Amino acid sequence: MNTNIEITDKIIIEPKLELPTRDTGATVEFRGIVRETEDENCIQGLDYEAYKDMAIAKMTTILSDLLVKHDCLTGVVIHRVGFIPVGESALYMRITSSHRKEAFSCCSEFIDELKKDVPIWKAN
Repeated sequence: MNTNIEITDKIIIEPKLELPTRDTGATVEFRGIVRETEDENCIQGLDYEAYKDMAIAKMTTILSDLLVKHDCLTGVVIHRVGFIPVGESALYMRITSSHRKEAFSCCSEFIDELKKDVPIWKAN
């Protein structure tokens, strides 16, 4: 099991895919993209802030636990902070596993936990 967590103020560039084992049968990728409306108002983008060290530690714990729970192999998470224009990614995530069901479940559950427990938020 391997994790890679990053918080950046740069445009998210998808990391090169390296399969962790020959048993890797699924890769699930997710991008959280800034849409043009927020609370029914048109926007130019979103501004994210974070307690970086705390957020990385919390995401690492959550992701590590979920990789074990869902029997997945690797997890990559990149979260962007600062101003993010409409149409650009605020979050990138990749999960690898032997089977798709586990990878999808891990990815979905991670995002739920991220929104609930990680100190990253939309600034006003």
